[in-house]
Amino acid sequence: MGRFEDAIVSAKNVAVKAGKKAGKALDVSKLRFSAAEIDKEINKRYEALGRVIYDARKDGSDVEALVDECVKSIDTLYSRLDNVNMKIARIREKTYCKSCGAVVEKSAIYCQRCGIRVERTK
Repeated sequence: MGRFEDAIVSAKNVAVKAGKKAGKALDVSKLRFSAAEIDKEINKRYEALGRVIYDARKDGSDVEALVDECVKSIDTLYSRLDNVNMKIARIREKTYCKSCGAVVEKSAIYCQRCGIRVERTK
């Protein structure tokens, strides 16, 4: 019975590990979808900003306050996107280069894309 019990324990361990990996994959997929939605919204805001500036030039009106509002909303979306990307990196046990945005291993000292020293976050 010892070998049979060992086989059952091993099978349970494999199933638990597979379940954890599947859960992580699902979490990453959800976060990537969220990142894509945020990116789409950023592009919409850029387009709207361009329209505002175009219309203002054409009409000769001052839209400085509206431009500032658009810029702030885009910056807020970029901050949300950074947070989502950091969550993905944590799940995948990786990090992002603060200089160029490349995905780097947590153990990396330098970014493989830009060569900047990787900053450690707590």
